[in-house]
Amino acid sequence: MKKKAPRLRDVAAPESVFHPSFFIRHHSKRRFGQNFLIDRSVIDRIISAVNPHRDETIIEVGPGRGALTLRLTENTGRLIAIEFDRELVPVLREQFKDTPNLQLIEDDALNISFCEVIKPARTARIVANLPYNIATAILQRLIEQRTCISDMTLMLQREVVDRITAAAGSTERGYLSVLVEAYCETEKLFDVPPRAFRPAPRVWSTVVRLRVRSKAAVEVKDEKLLWQVVSAGFAQRRKTILNNLRQAPASIQELLKKSGGASIVLCEAGIPPQRRAETLRLEEWARISNRLE
Repeated sequence: MKKKAPRLRDVAAPESVFHPSFFIRHHSKRRFGQNFLIDRSVIDRIISAVNPHRDETIIEVGPGRGALTLRLTENTGRLIAIEFDRELVPVLREQFKDTPNLQLIEDDALNISFCEVIKPARTARIVANLPYNIATAILQRLIEQRTCISDMTLMLQREVVDRITAAAGSTERGYLSVLVEAYCETEKLFDVPPRAFRPAPRVWSTVVRLRVRSKAAVEVKDEKLLWQVVSAGFAQRRKTILNNLRQAPASIQELLKKSGGASIVLCEAGIPPQRRAETLRLEEWARISNRLE
């Protein structure tokens, strides 16, 4: 007889973290995209995937009510939790007042310098259940500071994970796909249903692991220019790469003009001008960028 899949539970220790009275005192804020993880089995799977060690520093972005935070403090040497919601911070301080290996920072993850807060550690790992409304912005911020980050275990909206892992030729591929590919090795771990959260979102989530590469997957003369070119290439998805480059911002237009024009640059890069941005591989974007003077 086929076994039934285990039913998701919404009980985990400490009980106060999941007690219904919490939701009376603290309503989730839509502007923060808050959906609190309440399922113990999902938390167990995340901890198993992270496999924290006592000699590591981990940063948790958005601890929320502390369900995942609790398990991380039990298994890692030093945990830095960054929470933006000023109403949640005192709740977390009280909850973890006797937890010496936890450092709670009230700040916006989009503004914070991760490399500064982890000192004297040189590198840290990231664990986060990222709010849907700013997940991509935080991910880009983390990649910007990748020099002090070894890996990231992130829970994101499933559609976002589909985008960041989309290969060349996929309709899901976009700027974020190319950016993540350049600097990280990605691995989808498992999906998480809406009922694992309170309040339950309308979409599924996915836990994904991003291992930061020791060096970028491609070599370019100017990394900033590369991302300007990629951004311009995806500006209007229905248009060809040629038309998008011809309508790129003035700084790119000037470089294209000096290099003989968009058609010449694409020809020298070996890229047919009628292709669309989502079909280009990372190395092809690099070839375009490197042919700009």
